[in-house]
Order: sequence, then structure tokens, then C-alpha cells
Amino acid sequence: MIQLQFVNFRRGSYITVEGRPQNNIFYIIQCGNVSVHREDSLPNQKEEVLGPGDFIGVISCMSNHSQIDTVIALTDVVCISVRREQYPELIEKNTPVAMKIIRTFANRMRLLNDTLVLATLNNSASQTSEQIYRVAAYYDKMNKPSIAVFAYYQYIKANPRGLNVLIAKNRFNALRSRSQAVYFESNQDLLRKYPKDTMIMAEQQTGADMFIIQSGRVKISKVVDGSEVTLAILKKGDMFGEMALLENKPRSACAIAEEECSLMAVNRSNFNQMVQTQPQLIARLTTTLAERLFQTQRQLMNSQIRDPINKMLDMLALQIEKARITIDPKNKTSCQTDLTAQEIAAMCGLTQEEKNIFVPQFQISPFIKISQDNKIFVPDCLELLKQSAFIRKQHRDR
Repeated sequence: MIQLQFVNFRRGSYITVEGRPQNNIFYIIQCGNVSVHREDSLPNQKEEVLGPGDFIGVISCMSNHSQIDTVIALTDVVCISVRREQYPELIEKNTPVAMKIIRTFANRMRLLNDTLVLATLNNSASQTSEQIYRVAAYYDKMNKPSIAVFAYYQYIKANPRGLNVLIAKNRFNALRSRSQAVYFESNQDLLRKYPKDTMIMAEQQTGADMFIIQSGRVKISKVVDGSEVTLAILKKGDMFGEMALLENKPRSACAIAEEECSLMAVNRSNFNQMVQTQPQLIARLTTTLAERLFQTQRQLMNSQIRDPINKMLDMLALQIEKARITIDPKNKTSCQTDLTAQEIAAMCGLTQEEKNIFVPQFQISPFIKISQDNKIFVPDCLELLKQSAFIRKQHRDR
């Protein structure tokens, strides 16, 4: 039987400190209030106050990363401490607690994604179905018919009397014959295969399927003012689409097959059954969301770096961090990535003009080498991570 402990914090106590190594415990506030601070908060970002029923340290605990927040007790606080290994049993015994954590994560992820796009491109994506048309038009312009045709279809379906529906119908008919797009409509197929450069879901599209990658890579992105921001590149074992399933809201981003993909689809009824019968899967979903929140918060820090070369180096360092490479401090630890310099630039939200100028400069950086297939090779991961930390410190000190 699960045994949870109560922990008391006096007013003014530091419960977690940003940057400190994580531990295997998170807290559920039983009574009292705390404030949440982040060193790299954006200008005008409001202080967050948490109270009874809220969670402290879950992201760091479940993702096994350093603390991302400094949390200070505003009053005397009583918390329930939960060890990471207790979480699956907590799910079994108290499903509502687990679902609140997951839904809190999903809501925070949506807000962070919007903030990231705003910080990266100084603009935000439209929250209406007209955004689907803009997505379709962007990929049409980029000569990606299999992506564009899927988005045109979703726009016509979502907005049959929309401002651009006649153009969308004409472009859909023109592109359909040379498109490899699949699954225009959701169905009961548990396992779905998507050819390279096809769209799995479009930003602002309705839908409630969650996907687990069985093979291949999937790019998660948003389109704003004719530019694409890459939010993440996901691989085998990763999950996506859970926010629409959990929040019953339109998709917050696009998902595109970077290479041929095999995906397991989970609909709402399957998910509800999993919550009741497969606590390990829900624990894994929590860990996935925690990891993604940590990465997005870190990417938000990157968005504030102004120098494009430094921004790209820091973004590459983040990808090394995500890969969890074991680094030997006494010997050089190298890493062959599957990312190109263009992909790193896209993650930074650089415009095409900026890519033309700065990608060649980035490719001759002393911290990287470019392989024959244009993939980035890092000769010394530790040196890159040190440089990344120095770049961020320089930015904070300004």
C-alpha cells in the first residue's frame, strides 16, 4: 500500500531552487500558497502563485532534469511528498490526481508553445480555422504538395464558407493527384503509416487522437506570418497529439512525417480505458509531457538570445541535452546527430534570409563539423555544453 509523507515548509522557505539537481520527489500542496519564479522569465510575465491541489517539482522529478523553477512559500505550507517510484501506484489508487497532473501539463504546454512562438517570431499564430488555410498556403508555396493538400482538406472541412474556401478547393483538386497524403479522416486503425513529407495533423484542426511513434521521425511545428517554427523533432517512443485529446480543443501545432512513420493511434475511449487499466502507460505519458515541458522552457530561454550563431549553438546544445548522452569529463565525448544546420536554424525561427546569411557561418563554427550527408557532428559535447551555458549567462548578465 502506498505511503505518502507530509512535509511542512515555513513562510519564506525555498522549496525548490532553479538549476539545482533534481531529486526523485515532487510535492502536492495540501494547504498554503507558494510563488514560482524563473530566472529567464519573459518581460511582463506574471509571477505564478500556486495553492492547495497544485504541484511543485513534478516536471524536474518526472523528466529527471534540474529544477526549472524557484518556489518560495508565501505562507506556512503543508505538502504531500511523492517519490517517482510511487507514481504508478498513485495513479492506480487515485486516478484523478494523475489526470490533474497530465491536464495541468497539457495546459501549460499549450501556453508555453504560444509564448515560444511569440518570443521567436514576435507574433502569434491565429487561433481560428483560417489558420489552417495559412498553413496550407505556406506548404503549397514551399512546394510540399502532400502536406499542403491535407491542410487544404482540413480547412474546407472546418470552414466550408470560409473566405478562402474557393481557392482551397481549387488547390486541393490541383494537388491531389500528385500527393501522398493519407488519413484525411480519422478512423479506427490502431496502427497507421505515413509516407515522408505528409501531414499527420494540422494546426487548429479538430481531432482527438493521440499518437505514439513506433518508427520514424515527426516534426512538430507552427506557421506564423509565412515562417515556420519547429517546436520539436520526435522519434520512436515519443507521444504527441495528447493536448487535443485531454483539453478537447483544436490542435495547437502541426505534425509532419520527417521520414516514413509508423504510428499507434489512441482515441479518447482507448485513452480512458488505459487510465483505468495501464498505470505504467499513464506514468510514461506524464514523463513524456514533463520532458517536453522542460525542453520547451529551455527553448524559450533560447528564443531570447539575439545573436543568431549563438542562438543556433545553444539550440544544438539543447538537442544534445535531450539525447541524454553520457559525457566523460576526462575524455572527449563526440556525437553524430541526425540534424542539419537548416533544421537547427528552423528551430530558432530564423527567416530564410537569415538562414542564407548565418547557416554558412554556423557550419564553420569550431564546435561542430558537417558530415557528407549534411548532418551535424559534435566533436566534443562537453565543450559545446560549456559554450551554451556561457552564452546564456552572457545574455542574462546584459
